[in-house]
Parts: sequence; C-alpha cells; structure tokens
Amino acid sequence: MRELSLNVMDVAQNSVRADASLVTIIVSESDREDSLRISIGDNGCGMTEEQVQQVIDPFFTTRTTRKVGLGVPLFKLSAEQTGGTFDIQSKPGVGTTTTATYVKSHVDMTPLGDINSTVEILIRCNPDIDFVFTHSTDLGSFTLDTRELREVLGDVSLDTPDVLEWIHAYLEEQTQIIFGGAEKS
Repeated sequence: MRELSLNVMDVAQNSVRADASLVTIIVSESDREDSLRISIGDNGCGMTEEQVQQVIDPFFTTRTTRKVGLGVPLFKLSAEQTGGTFDIQSKPGVGTTTTATYVKSHVDMTPLGDINSTVEILIRCNPDIDFVFTHSTDLGSFTLDTRELREVLGDVSLDTPDVLEWIHAYLEEQTQIIFGGAEKS
C-alpha cells in the first residue's frame, strides 16, 4: 500500500468484522528513536493461534468476495522491510492487537499518510463502534476517545455532520500541536 494509514484502515475494518465494540489505534512517532509504531487493538471475537498464523498468510482469507487476504501480510511486510517488527496477539473471546514497528529513516519506509482522515472515515462509517485514537510524537500526544464524545453528545450520533466537522477540526489542531506547528490553548 502507498500509505500506512490504509493498512490501519484495513486492520481496523477486520476489527469491525470481528464484532468489536471498541477499536484502539495508537500511532507513536519518534525522530529521536527513529521509529514509528502503529498498534490497532480491539475487543472483538479474537483468534486462535492457528487463525493468527493463517491471517499472516496472503493466500488465506475468511472473506467470500475474494480468494486472497493481503491486508495483514502487507502490513507485516511493510514493517519488516524497514528492519522493524510485526506482532499479532489474540485470544478467542477477548480480542486482537496488531502492532507494527518501523525504522523511519529506512529507504523502504512507507509514508504514514493521512491517518486523521482514516480515523474520521472509520468513525463516520461505524458510528455505533467506539474508537480511541492516540497519536504521539517527541513533542507531545493527544487522544480522541469517542466514548467521551458520546457522554457529551447524549443521543446525537457520531456521524452527524456537525460532529464529524468537530472531529476533523480537533484532529487537525491537535496534530499541528504535536508537530510543533501551533500553540496549545
């Protein structure tokens, strides 16, 4: 994939298909440590060890609409080709956490891409699922937790245009702050 944010979208959609009610996405970037770490966790149906091994096989998929499943294998490859690591931890009935760690300066490093838009699309398309998105850099971090938004919004759906507009603005503002481009208010 051309952007790692698309890998995040694919793995998060796997979480949705696994009946998760909560998906956690953590992006940790460090220029000091020359690393990018992406972790996607869920409380979905989980997998056995055998199923985990099948998931990293590009010629296995549970979907009936195609014969191969490339999302997780490509995510794994993208991390490992930079000298990084890849791990899936899963337990049936508990959930799954997928973690990819990259060496940012490696010549084969794929750009992160527009992670904010990925999070926005996930929320827009899955308004009944909760998402916790944390993004950190050497300069700071922020978290968007839809459970907190639900407390404030009451019966207002997360996919309401005004709510989506606020989410977009919040993600943009906070991203600027953690990259040193805006002042905290």
